Parts: sequence; structure tokens; C-alpha cells
Amino acid sequence: MKPIKLLSGFMTVGFWTLASRILGFVREILIAAYIGPGPVGDAFYAAFRLPNMFRRFFAEGAFNAAFVPMFAKRWEAEDNPQGFAQEAFNLLAVAVLGLTGLGMVFMPALVWATAGGFVGDARFDLAVGFGRVVFPYILCMSLAALFSGILNATGRFAAAAAAPVLLNIFTCAAMIAGAVLGQDVVDWLIWVIPLAGVAQLALVWIAAGRAGITLRPGLPRLTPDMKQLVKVALPAALAMGVTQVNLVVGQIVASGYDSAVSWLSLADRLYQLPLGVVGIAVGIVLLPDLARRLRAGDDLGAQDALSRAGEFSLLLTVPSAVAFIAIPLPLVSVLYERGATGPDDVAAIALAVAVYGVGLPAFVLQKVLQPLYFAREDTRSPFRYALMAMVVNAALALGLQPLFGWLSPAVAATVAGWIMVLQLWLGARSMGDAAQFDTRFKRRSLRIFLASVAMGLVLILAANALAPALAMGYWRYLALLALIVIGAVTYFGIGQIIGALRLSDFKSALRRGRA
Repeated sequence: MKPIKLLSGFMTVGFWTLASRILGFVREILIAAYIGPGPVGDAFYAAFRLPNMFRRFFAEGAFNAAFVPMFAKRWEAEDNPQGFAQEAFNLLAVAVLGLTGLGMVFMPALVWATAGGFVGDARFDLAVGFGRVVFPYILCMSLAALFSGILNATGRFAAAAAAPVLLNIFTCAAMIAGAVLGQDVVDWLIWVIPLAGVAQLALVWIAAGRAGITLRPGLPRLTPDMKQLVKVALPAALAMGVTQVNLVVGQIVASGYDSAVSWLSLADRLYQLPLGVVGIAVGIVLLPDLARRLRAGDDLGAQDALSRAGEFSLLLTVPSAVAFIAIPLPLVSVLYERGATGPDDVAAIALAVAVYGVGLPAFVLQKVLQPLYFAREDTRSPFRYALMAMVVNAALALGLQPLFGWLSPAVAATVAGWIMVLQLWLGARSMGDAAQFDTRFKRRSLRIFLASVAMGLVLILAANALAPALAMGYWRYLALLALIVIGAVTYFGIGQIIGALRLSDFKSALRRGRA
């Protein structure tokens, strides 16, 4: 078995995901400036969530959770991976094409079900119109997710990780062009999204062909392999459906408050930066590696892969979470406060960022623990756990409204995230040593927490000292950069001293990645 280079794989995917998230930030900054929180912004976010919700439900979540381990085993054993991938492609293409058609026809019902608070005002019709333009994006992205799964299973991470960058390049360019031409920016934004989906699909389709897997459209056949794929994917689809229900419940609650959908969406973009860079990178690289090690009976290697993935996740996630809790207002103000986004919007977004920050480690740890189940083709257990988390999320999002108002969805998502992690961890205890974190992970995780707390205290002091600069025009950008540098130097310096991390680990990973 040719092993996947875990840490270099994390860094490859992390680099491209970081590039995508940074450009995503630019996209959100432009949306906040040109469109801003309000009826049009709320309608756009509600409409754009629909294809993304179904994409995660069908492709990136359920389908790939079943497809990647099964394809990886056939690739490793040279057991006709081309034929298996072709059958899966045909099945997924027809299923998502049908879904796309239904979504276009029943768009008013979808908006009503996911943003009921829009009914009776201008946001509803706007969201329906926007939704019909952007919904076909799901077709391209679902097929792109399959090709990305092929590339990841064969250890080729770069093209799949780079593809999402195209969406942000297209959308940023479109909004700037619309503004320069004096036209309605939101129209340019929604019409370019399907075009970006075509570009993303083309990139990974070509890359998969160069990796030796050349697929062409064809009619689906329900072969024994596809029946097994559907059998494994169905519980994962239900689990992802539960996750999406959580998002929908939160949006339903937020849609009853003016601008709240926009506030939560902008806060979500901020905490998605470390979640995407670390959590998604770990999940993408870890799943095929675990599947291949378990197939080879390498339990010790599987434990090491899990532990290093968890260690890498906490190393970057815990300090990010502490920063979101310690200095959310400077972060949000510098990033978003301009144009159509004012001080009141910034205060609301910062509050949501702090709440999401508490849940950030949980959201990332889920990405570490779920592959333990998916690599064993067990998608039923995560579904049961997700169902419990959904009940908690819905109860809190609705029940906490009198206390927290529009912020209750963020509080609910954070609590439900930690409950999901607890269930995944407890459930993995029956899987043996291969599913347990090793001694090094336990030792370093405590030290990572201590280094992060020290960094948070330093950041609070530094933010107070730099408060005048953070409120002064272009100086605020330099002040925020200074805060980031101070935090990074403090964290990595203390972490190196107390043994939370070893900078030599990153150097050797870079050398292995270039080898």
C-alpha cells in the first residue's frame, strides 16, 4: 500500500482551502459593501443556501461518504475502479438532474419551507427569483464532488481543493464589474454562480482524466455495486439531512428578524475560515487513508493517522476559537464595516462570531471523528447521533428565542455541535485501539489549550492598546494585521516552549510534500 502523506496532504488541501476562504472573505466583504444586511441581502443568502444545502446532502456528504471508501478499496486492489466510478457518475447525474428540475418548479415552496419569515414581504419574491437562477449550481457541484472524491482517494488533492477558488474569483469579478458599470450588483452576482459551477466541474473532470479515470455521461444501471453504494449512502444522506435541518431551523428563526439572516451568514463566513482550512482538509485526507489502512489491517497506522489529524485540527482551531471569543468586534469591524454595513450591523455580527467561536473546535472535531465510521462503511451510527443533535438544536433554537432572540440559532448550533462530538467519541470506543487517540495527542491537546488561553489574554490587552488605530480609516487594517501577528507570535512561541507543537513537524511535512 502506498500511504497517503497525511500532514503534507493536510497542508496541500489547507493551502487551497485557505485561498478559497480568503477570496470568500473578499466576496462577503463586497456583498456587505454593495448589498449589505437587509431585504436583498437576506433574500440572496436564503436563495444561495438552497443549492449548497442539497449539494452537501447528496454529494459532498452522503454520496462521497459512501463512494470514497468503496472507490479507494477498488483503486488499491486494482479492482476496476474505472467501471465503479462510471456507474456512480451515471447514477448521481440522473438523480441530481431530477432534483434540479423539481427545485426549479417548486422554488416558492422551498423558500417558504426554509425562510418562512419572508412570507408577506418583499424578501419572499426576491428569494424565489434568485433561487431559480442559482439552483442549477447544485448539478455542477454534485458531479464535481464525485470527481473530487476520485482525486482525493488517489492521493491527488490539489485540483479538488483548488476548484472552489473559482467560485470566489467569478463572483468577486462579477460584483466589481457590476458596480463599475453602475448596474445592479446582485443581478451580476446571482447569474455568475451557475457559470462558476461549470468552471469548477470542468477543472476536476479534466484532472480526474489525467489521473486515469475518464468518465462520460451515460444511463444509470442499478448493479449490485450501486445497490451497495445506495445502501451505505442512504443513512449518510439522512445524517446530512439532519445537519441541513439544523441550518434550516436556524434560518427560519432568523428570517423573523430584519437583517438577521445576513448577520448570521456573515458571521458564519468568518468562522468557516478555520473550519474550512482545517476541518475540511482533515476530513478529505483522513477518510481515504483510514479506509486503506483498515483494509490492510494496519490498526497502529490508523491510530497514528487519527491522532495526528486530531492534533493538527486542535493546533489551528483552538487558537482561532479563542481569538473569535476574545476580539470579535475588531475582527468584524475591519472586515465588514463599510458601504451598506454600519456599526449596528457590526455589533450584531461580532456577537454571533463569539458564539460560533465556542463551537468551532466541535465543528472541526466532527470532521476528525466521522471518518472512523465512514471508513468502516458505517453510516448508520452518525445518522443516529446527528438525529439527537438535531433535536437539541431545534429545541434550543426555538426555545431560546425569548432569551436570545435572533441569536438563538447560533447558540443552538454551538451546543448541538458539542453534543455531536461527544456521541461520536463515545461511539468509537467499541472500535478498538485504532479508533482511540494516542498518548501524544492527549499530552499536546492540553498544552495547545494553555497556549491558546495565554494568546487570548495577550490579544485582549493588545486590542485595548490599539483601539484608537482600529477606528482610524486605513490605519485599522495595519492595526488588525498587528493584532494577528501578535497573536500568532504569542501562540506559536508559547506553544513551542511548553511542547504544544514542534515547528520541525511542519518543516518535515513540507519536505515530504515536495519529495
